[in-house]
Amino acid sequence: MSIFTPTNQIRLTNVAVVRMKKGGKRFEIACYKNKVVNWRAGAEKDLDEVLQTQSVFVNVSKGQVAKKEDLTKSFGTDDLTEICKQALEVIRQLKESMGIQRAHMRLRLVLPAKEAKRLKEKLKPLLQVVESEDFDEQLEMVCLVDPGCFREIDELIRSETRGRGSLEVVSLKDVEEGEEKF
Repeated sequence: MSIFTPTNQIRLTNVAVVRMKKGGKRFEIACYKNKVVNWRAGAEKDLDEVLQTQSVFVNVSKGQVAKKEDLTKSFGTDDLTEICKQALEVIRQLKESMGIQRAHMRLRLVLPAKEAKRLKEKLKPLLQVVESEDFDEQLEMVCLVDPGCFREIDELIRSETRGRGSLEVVSLKDVEEGEEKF
């Protein structure tokens, strides 16, 4: 009878796989999901906090590391840090060259009358589009916001209204559909 002894394996937990195709080959890096968002927003500066491991993979889930000659051929370097920064910057570059942007969230804000005017001025820079505004005993607004601003809006409403205001997510992604010419 044999005894099973576990091998020392590094398990990747809370993984966000960032994939990139370059030179006909697919490359992947393993990152922390929330840190990738912070990196792209410019809030996170330390690459080691974003990456789970400094390796560039062909397949993260199988643990297949990319060959050095493939990296050199596709990226012109085998410096893993620089390659990981190309992969993380791709979205920002696409945003600039193709004009893509994140889908907006539709929120319903309910603010007490006392704080409404003052709070509306603080919220204005964070709101993309105000779709409707109704002021009776309280201010009710339906607006579109960038998903990156959600937490800041939520904290602002909670702190300024001491729990009397509310924030409701109407839809997570508001997308305009139509034909696009290239």
